[in-house]
Amino acid sequence: MIISFTRDDGTVEEVTTNELSAREAAAIEHAMGGTQWQRVEGLLRLQDPTALLAVLWSFRKREQPDLKFDDFDVPNWKRRLKAGTERSEIEDLFDNVIVQALGKSEDAQIDLMVPALKKGAHNPADVDDALEAVGKGHLVKHQTTLTD
Repeated sequence: MIISFTRDDGTVEEVTTNELSAREAAAIEHAMGGTQWQRVEGLLRLQDPTALLAVLWSFRKREQPDLKFDDFDVPNWKRRLKAGTERSEIEDLFDNVIVQALGKSEDAQIDLMVPALKKGAHNPADVDDALEAVGKGHLVKHQTTLTD
């Protein structure tokens, strides 16, 4: 997951859970009351403020080792913090779904999940690219615009 943090000056900082060490992930779990990592990832997809804050806090601790989770906060978090699915996560999901869909010779399952994936993706175009990469490019909805 990519966590985007909009600073006061409007610039956006992005951190990815893929760059966390095992100890950092464990510290996030601990800060969240012993929540298992799989649940943390699910909470990030739901834009949970504690999960978002915990991931950003873990990156801040790299430069401020004494920073305590209880002392870390982001005012206006709803406007400033957002989690988005990375392309590698989208591809992994498609790989799993495609195996199931190929067994049934149907694309409906994939087609149904595309809008939700685009909504949750850090970059919605990654969903189309992932479809292309797994051989399902025919499911990409190409939008055409009329010009005068």
